[in-house]
Amino acid sequence: MNKDCIIVLSGGMDSVTLLHEYQERIALAVTFDYGSNHNAREIECARRNCEQLGIEHLVIPLQFIGQYFESSLLSGADAIPEGHYEDDNMKSTVVPFRNGIMLSVACGLAESRKLRHVMLANHGGDHAIYPDCRRGFVDAMSEAMKEGTYDGITIFAPYTGISKTDIARRGKELEVDYSNTYSCYKGGEHHCGRCGTCVERREAMADAGIVDPTVYDDSENPSTNC
Repeated sequence: MNKDCIIVLSGGMDSVTLLHEYQERIALAVTFDYGSNHNAREIECARRNCEQLGIEHLVIPLQFIGQYFESSLLSGADAIPEGHYEDDNMKSTVVPFRNGIMLSVACGLAESRKLRHVMLANHGGDHAIYPDCRRGFVDAMSEAMKEGTYDGITIFAPYTGISKTDIARRGKELEVDYSNTYSCYKGGEHHCGRCGTCVERREAMADAGIVDPTVYDDSENPSTNC
């Protein structure tokens, strides 16, 4: 199969599942170091998965986001709210137009490498809280990229309309090792188990029938993570 895609790879459950599911189409993975609490641990997980699959991996620094943008995701572990993504306090974790910035850089990389698509692992559970994960944004950004490149580069975001549980089910079929992913917004050695992304991670694995390998600080678990 023709390798015609670049993937925006965070190192979390969703993008790692996408990486494994479409590995035959992926020529390049890019992870952005933008100063979030959990960036370093995500980057390591992204690197390990790319190494396992033999996919080239780039880490591109975007320090200006951490320096100039306002978000609890950029302000240390104590700033991260606890609870479910549907809670209003989770809006503080929005990094303004993060996906727009990252997709723009990935689009430039794609055109430089003669690739046709930029892959993004946004999903239905993101929509309530993150405007730049919604279908309207993804479609509009894809059209802008198409119009702004000679090769008509577009976004390929196959998880846009499905849930994290659906993604976990795909990962289970693909035998993705989720101990080699990181999600916690607080960025500690172990997942906190209480922030929105930890809560969603737990629920998705339970609903998908996966034995959760994640170490959570609020529970007994002998496994290890990145």
